[in-house]
Amino acid sequence: MSSWRKGRRVAAAVGAVSIGLITLAACDKPTPLATVTVGTSSVNSEATDGCYGDGKVLNEKKTKDCLSKKGGKTIKVAPGEKVRIGVDPEIGESGWVMVSSNPLMKEPSKDNYRSFDGDTLFEQKDPQTGQTMGMRDKVTIAIVELKGNDGPKAMWHFNLERED
Repeated sequence: MSSWRKGRRVAAAVGAVSIGLITLAACDKPTPLATVTVGTSSVNSEATDGCYGDGKVLNEKKTKDCLSKKGGKTIKVAPGEKVRIGVDPEIGESGWVMVSSNPLMKEPSKDNYRSFDGDTLFEQKDPQTGQTMGMRDKVTIAIVELKGNDGPKAMWHFNLERED
């Protein structure tokens, strides 16, 4: 075999290895999952884009941006149904809260599973008095993984739509 052909094969092998390494470097490691279940329907998601600190606390700007995000996967909630939240054990070990327009959790949870009254999630409350003023048709919830008292390190967003 000529040295020219050997050189070409070596160059092709080096090129293939380089492309493989670039492809691997471009892949993001999957984040832990959060799941919302209502009745027999479930949706799950990795952390919301831009809202995963990979074990580190999100800075103040990112935290504000992430808390104000709307969107994510959608699930329907009929009146009287429970909304069940499940998180990967990694999230449970860190501690987490669910955030929506109404305060729902007095303290962070270390559990991998919690359930909430679906109707409560849709209530529109007066910020001054705390009294219910009506019901929303849609609400976005955020599952927020905490790093102790240091702040949030990841967020997952889900949309809930009320069925009538």
